[in-house]
Amino acid sequence: MRGWRRREVVHEVTDARPSLSEDIGRRERNYLIKMGIRLICLVLAFTVPAPMAVKLLLFAGAIFLPYIAVVGANAPRREVSPRPGDSGAADTGQNEIPRHRREIGS
Repeated sequence: MRGWRRREVVHEVTDARPSLSEDIGRRERNYLIKMGIRLICLVLAFTVPAPMAVKLLLFAGAIFLPYIAVVGANAPRREVSPRPGDSGAADTGQNEIPRHRREIGS
């Protein structure tokens, strides 16, 4: 059946992952935002005359936000979520080697 051809895989722009520099930039921005919030929590905990419960909450934010920021900055890159209709099979990003191709032996 010569008329039957294997369909080529066409990648859409929406399937592309963000570039590494964009991913690093996003992580840096998120880290800096969280550390800025931490700094605000720390300053407010020492300067604002508030009830002890509020101060403890601000101190907790100042203590735990660095951990959350570092874990978020070191998280692996997010994969594109599968579209509805895609199979749940993991895509390794590698094309299958055709079986009809002959290998050169030693």
